[in-house]
Amino acid sequence: MSEEKVKHREGKEYAELVKRLNRIEGQVRGVRKMVEEERYCVDILTQVSAIQSALNSFNRILLSQHIKSCVVHDIREGDDTVVDELCETIQKLMK
Repeated sequence: MSEEKVKHREGKEYAELVKRLNRIEGQVRGVRKMVEEERYCVDILTQVSAIQSALNSFNRILLSQHIKSCVVHDIREGDDTVVDELCETIQKLMK
């Protein structure tokens, strides 16, 4: 059984990620309200596209932080399996 990895985030990093997620959550609630209000399809699709862009931006920031901290740390500790994990993660993100 493999050990579950964790990443402690402090201060600015944590606050920035949570702020972005809160904004995305608000956008999703807004789309639900648009559906409930029977808004025009194109208007809803435009908002969904904005949500997808916000999630992509979140992923880019998180991936960058992951590479700069977790990946670098593991490589310095002699664990180069993290590179395979990173490659798999990038492939999943690019689907």
